[in-house]
Parts: sequence; C-alpha cells; structure tokens
Amino acid sequence: MTDLRFDNAFVHELPADSDTSNLPRQVAGAAFSWVDPTPVPAPRTVAVAHDVAGMLGIPAEAPGFAEVFAGNARWPGMTGYAMAYGGHQFGHWAGQLGDGRAIGLGEVLTERHGRQELQLKGAGRTPYSRGADGRAVLRSSIREFLCSEAMHHLGVPTTRALSLVATGEAVVRDVMYDGHPAPEPGAIVCRVAPSFLRFGSYELPSSRGDIALLRRLTDFTLATHYPAFAGLPGEQGHAAFFVEVCERTARLMAHWMRVGFVHGVMNTDNMSILGLTIDYGPYGWVDNFDPDWTPNTTDRAHRRYRFGQQPQVAYWNLQRLAQALSPLFAGVEALQAGLDRYVETFEATDAAFSAAKLGLVNAREGDEALVADLRGLLLAGEMDMTIFYRDLAALDLATPRVGSLGAAFYDEAKRAAIDDALQAWLRRYATRVREGESPDTERLALMHASNPRYVLRNYLAQQAIDRAEQGDDGGIHELLDALRRPYDEQPGREHLAGRRPDWARERVGCSMLSCSS
Repeated sequence: MTDLRFDNAFVHELPADSDTSNLPRQVAGAAFSWVDPTPVPAPRTVAVAHDVAGMLGIPAEAPGFAEVFAGNARWPGMTGYAMAYGGHQFGHWAGQLGDGRAIGLGEVLTERHGRQELQLKGAGRTPYSRGADGRAVLRSSIREFLCSEAMHHLGVPTTRALSLVATGEAVVRDVMYDGHPAPEPGAIVCRVAPSFLRFGSYELPSSRGDIALLRRLTDFTLATHYPAFAGLPGEQGHAAFFVEVCERTARLMAHWMRVGFVHGVMNTDNMSILGLTIDYGPYGWVDNFDPDWTPNTTDRAHRRYRFGQQPQVAYWNLQRLAQALSPLFAGVEALQAGLDRYVETFEATDAAFSAAKLGLVNAREGDEALVADLRGLLLAGEMDMTIFYRDLAALDLATPRVGSLGAAFYDEAKRAAIDDALQAWLRRYATRVREGESPDTERLALMHASNPRYVLRNYLAQQAIDRAEQGDDGGIHELLDALRRPYDEQPGREHLAGRRPDWARERVGCSMLSCSS
C-alpha cells in the first residue's frame, strides 16, 4: 500500500452516468460512467518508468504493484470510471465515442507536479466499448509505453506512462483488418497526465444541445487546469481559455514537425485540451524525409493525417472545438482570435525550431528560403531526417562536403541525382553560419539540443515487440533507457541510431500500422 493523496475532482465535481451497469449504451447528461477494471488472470510487471513513479510518489517496489496496475486491486483513494466524449474521425462526425478500454483510477495530487490522473488502457469493457472487449495487446502497449516516455524526454508535450503490465491472457486481433484474426498476448499500460480531457469531450454535449453540461465541463476545466482564467468576467475566461488551447496546440504541432513524429490518427477525440500528445496508436517517425508519409494503413488512400499535413489538421480540429464552444459566446470574434493565434504561434514556433535545427541562433533574412530548399533536397534525395540534422553539426564549414552526410542516404542513385544541388546548399549554409554573430560553441549546443540522435523508429519498437512476445523483455528496457537521453551520444548504442534497414521498409509494424490494438 502507498501513501498517495487522491483528489478525484473530475468525478466529484462533474455529473456521473446514473446507470451503473457496464453495458454499451448512449450516455446523456454525464461526463463519465462508473466502471471497474476487469481482473486479469496473471499480471506481471514488464517495465516501469521510474521517474514517473517518483513523480507520483510510488515506491519502486510498492507491494501489489502489478495487481493494482493490471486492475485487479486498488490502493486507498482509487476509483474506476470511463470518460464520455465524441469526436470527428477522418473528417466526419462519429457521435459518442468515449473511453472504450481506458479506465481512470483517479487524480493524485503531487508535491512538485500538481494533479496527475492515472488511467489504465486495456483494462476491460466500459459502457463506451460498443461491443469490443476493452483489452489491449502487448504489441500496441509496448509502443504506447515507450513512445510516451520517448516524447517526454525529447521535450515534446505528452501524456506519460507509468507501467507496462502483461495480463497473462490472450487477446484476439485482426492486425491488418484482412480477415485473419489471431490471438496475441494482452497487456495494460498505466497512462499519466494532468487530465485526459480532449476536444471531443466538449463536442459531445454541444452536439446534443446540452449547453448546461458543456458550460459546467468548460468551467470545471478552467477552474482545475486553467485557473488563471477562471475568475475573468463574462466571456473573457472562456475566450482566454480557447486562445491558450490554440497556442498550446500550435506549439505541439511545431514540436512534432521538429522531431519528425507522425501521430497517424489525429481525430478530434485524440486531441488533448492541454496541448499534449495523447493516444499513441498507429504513430511513426519519418525515416527518409517525406511530408506525404503516413504510418496508418487506414489512412493510406487519402493520407489525411500525413506528416506534412498535421499543422493544417490541428487547425481544422480547433475549428471543430470552436464550433462546440460557440454556444458559450455571443459572437465568433473571440473564437476567431484564438484560431488566428494558432496560425501566428505555429508559424513563429516552427520558424524558430527550424532555425535551431540548423544552429542559426539569430534569425536573418533568407533563412526561410534556406530551410525550404533543404526540405526539398531531403525529399528528393530520400535522406534520413534525424541522421541528416544530427550529422550536420559535424560539417566542416571551411570545406563542406556531401560525403560527410553519407550516413543519411537510403538510395545511392538519388544521392547522385542531388549531389550538385546539395553541395551548393551546403556552401550557402556554411556561408550563412560563418557570417553569423554567435560563437561556434553556441551554434553546436543549439543543434545538439534541437536534433536528437535517438528516436523511437518503428523498426526498433517492432524488434522489442518481437523479443517480448518470445518472453524476452530486454529490448524494452534497452530502448527505454536509451530514449531517456535522446540528445546524448551513447557509445555502444550506435545500433539504435542507424537508418531503417531495408528489411523494415515494408514490413508490418515497421512501416505499416493499423489501429488494431
């Protein structure tokens, strides 16, 4: 047992579903439904993020840890609930969605990190499961656990992951939705965030005309998560709140683009009201730079959620949030101001990040063209984005040569095709850097802090999954440790920083992923 201090404001201050049965249904007039996790036969702790445990005040060897974070037991103060929300999926209103396999355990008040909500993903059926089993497989749980922590250490706003627990039961999934379901080992991740409220939380009551619930939920959000705006008169608090959500979302998108992350399924129910990366499903990192790449097989035809489209999709999603919140406003001016702020914030942050990746400490005229021309060359040359930017810091500015960046190329023919153009760009870049006013040490420090050496490439995650499914958790622990220091050189771990191997180019789990988990 631990000495955690639970507050559980969400369930204490917002209306609950009056029906306490765990049956699929439409839930009206409520922010959540009471539901308990479904016990599993043989919980086993696979991995723990010890810094998250420390943040929460959970001892590393807390008794009954696996039982609690598999949903088989509770510590004092814990409860069980599933959130109600709706969402636009692939551009279309999907109606009620809700936590179909995520069950909240409550909100812990920590000394240094404020409120932190605990949520079990894969803990069993809820009233929002719509006939599904509410479980998650080891494959997707490993991906969520590792990526949550990888993104945090990259400096990208994100939910965290406390633990990964194997359940000891099989879960049947059709990985590629091709009519070949098969049993897979089950697992549960304990996710951690100040809140798991998302855009769809506000869309659902608004779509039903339940303005009283919409206002109550919005006011709760301000009081609990945006207290600086809670006391403002009239519409001012709601307006300031929406502007802040737009700004946070803009900065999040700029971070995704900075590190080459592709979410894969940016539905409005997967967009955090706190500006966090949330719901890790068919995500991926771009290996060879390609704005049109998506890791999601469901999105292959239209590529709505492709890498280069993410900032535009976030804007569209914010428009849907503005539409949902509009009953709280007399006009649209305040909401439009928030959307305008999104554009301003994204453009400024993306420009700053792009300059930082090149080590350009002080912005100058012509920098935007330098960045744009480089992106064109990365695409044409099929160059690895992560490796190129990291290795660019070692470029000899006196005699810049394409050969010093050879580790970034996937195709020698494409390298030859852009050799002259890239050489010319490198000379432009070297001239720009030499004309800068900042010392070289400052430039290199900026580049090394902006360009990771280690990211969670899909093939690395798949290798860890393959080992874990054979009973070897070592790959998970090696990746977790390496990804805690993504900007550091880590001798002996060069195999985790290389290009995607040819065998992984088209392999399921390495380049093609589905929402099946």
